[in-house]
Amino acid sequence: MTISLFIPCFVDLMYPQVGIAMVRIFEKLGHQVDCPKTPACCGQPAFNTGYWDESRAIAIPMLEALKDAEAVVIASGSCGAMLKVFYPELFAGTKYEQAARELAPRCWEFSGFLVNKLGVTDLGAKFPHKVTFHDGCHGLRELNNKRPPRDLLAKVWGLELVEMDAAETCCGFGGTFSAKFPAISTAMGDMKCTSALATQAEYIVSCDSSCLMQVQGLLDRQQKPIKTIHLAEILAQQ
Repeated sequence: MTISLFIPCFVDLMYPQVGIAMVRIFEKLGHQVDCPKTPACCGQPAFNTGYWDESRAIAIPMLEALKDAEAVVIASGSCGAMLKVFYPELFAGTKYEQAARELAPRCWEFSGFLVNKLGVTDLGAKFPHKVTFHDGCHGLRELNNKRPPRDLLAKVWGLELVEMDAAETCCGFGGTFSAKFPAISTAMGDMKCTSALATQAEYIVSCDSSCLMQVQGLLDRQQKPIKTIHLAEILAQQ
């Protein structure tokens, strides 16, 4: 099929290797990948902050760009939830409501698309390291995406997954939340880091680069050796 890949703004700016890994994976599976240059943001920061009119202004170009897409795969559980779950709410009662409702079922977070749509779990990846997994809030709670990333990691040669106690606990990023409430955000992130370090894993894996950015920043300040990596980067390892 033709996959329309949506790369969130923060991934495009700071973690382009995640998008590149996703393209390589889908092309290896024989699919055609389309990556629209615009728009670059789904409108979630404004939506979460309560500025829904401003969010719609950003989201409308997204609806128009993806209206004919066969399948939309998003490199983030957070942005994936925005398109799939929150767009119908955002546009309820407007002339774009039908477009939002038609787009929603064609939107997928990366790992959920591989496992639940394509039926793929084994990509022949090799990553001989001990890892632990962080469940991003939106992917877990809005998209019910607990199993797919773990099913994929279970098939990676040499990889050992050690679950941390706080796997489902928020990392404290939350987009604008971390800017508005830095002390609370840092305390939540420290809890996540402590739980991950207790596993003695070499890497923290997640489907959300935004969460990993939060955690890696805290780990670097603490001068801890554990590193962070997006699931797609592991699955692209051969």
